[in-house]
Amino acid sequence: MPDEPEDTEAGRDLPDEVMRELCSRLDELEAMSSIEVRVATELLIDTGQRPDEINTLALNCLEQDSDGSDVLVYDNHKAYRLGRRVPIGAETAATIRRQQQRVLERFPIADQNQRRLLPRPKTNPEGTKHLVDISTQHRAWVNSLSDLLVPVVVVHADTPVTQLVPFDKTRIFPYAYRHCYAQRHADAGVPVDVLKELMDHRAIHTTMGYYRVGEERRREAVDRVTALQFDRHGHRVWRTAKSLLDSEHVRRAIGEVATPYGACREPSNVAAGGHACPLRFRCLGCEHFSTDVSYLPDLQAHLSDLLRSRERLMSAFEADDWARTQAMPSQEEVRALNQRG
Repeated sequence: MPDEPEDTEAGRDLPDEVMRELCSRLDELEAMSSIEVRVATELLIDTGQRPDEINTLALNCLEQDSDGSDVLVYDNHKAYRLGRRVPIGAETAATIRRQQQRVLERFPIADQNQRRLLPRPKTNPEGTKHLVDISTQHRAWVNSLSDLLVPVVVVHADTPVTQLVPFDKTRIFPYAYRHCYAQRHADAGVPVDVLKELMDHRAIHTTMGYYRVGEERRREAVDRVTALQFDRHGHRVWRTAKSLLDSEHVRRAIGEVATPYGACREPSNVAAGGHACPLRFRCLGCEHFSTDVSYLPDLQAHLSDLLRSRERLMSAFEADDWARTQAMPSQEEVRALNQRG
């Protein structure tokens, strides 16, 4: 069964400046709500899990792998996959252990197998009822914060100028932290197939919708490709090309928007920051999409994933005809990937 549709619009991650400010103001969230809401928010930021997966964590959700590293055990209710495991860092594990101790002190007699890591604050004498949706408390906290300023590059008289503008607070909600998690890992160079496992997606194209290719990677791609240019005598043309790089970076920042495996130059989509794509990121079939050799490993990995999925769907995989048809990679998409790979 393919992943159910999710909020996968690329670009829903929050800027680093906003994330730093939010993390520094978690004490205020706790004061306005409860320690459970604060811990839930910290875990959403650290683990990239869906809100309902964090809210329903069991008290004994922390385990260790064979090498002693910490893992979070959770239930993927969306896809009905229970007992999923995701690696977590030492600080996140410490946050969970502190919360476990608080629950044990508050509910010392209740059955540990039934208790929740984040118990509901009221009408919950044994700690077996899990935390409900934290969106209301989270929204009240975000709205109480002063303006969150982020740098934006604008062009005045053909010169790029950085200005600080208030960030739209409506874009800060619990599910947005899942996009931030994906973006952090993508920026760190985590391969998309690994990120797919971390986010517990069945299909790699679902994972692709959670992140953008950042400016640093685009700049690296331009530098890398241009450095490999030669003239007709076989000499590198780096000196000439280098003088063009800064203008090329500015042109790309203004005239295109990042998409999975490349960039989109469709004007209305660029103006909307990538949020106005009617094709829902079927970029390979769009004339406004372009890519370059820096994405070749990712394109080849995506092609391999499509071929594996098609092979499984054509064999003994049980599914209704309509579901199988919708999930089956098209020959046109495979052909387009082959042409670019």
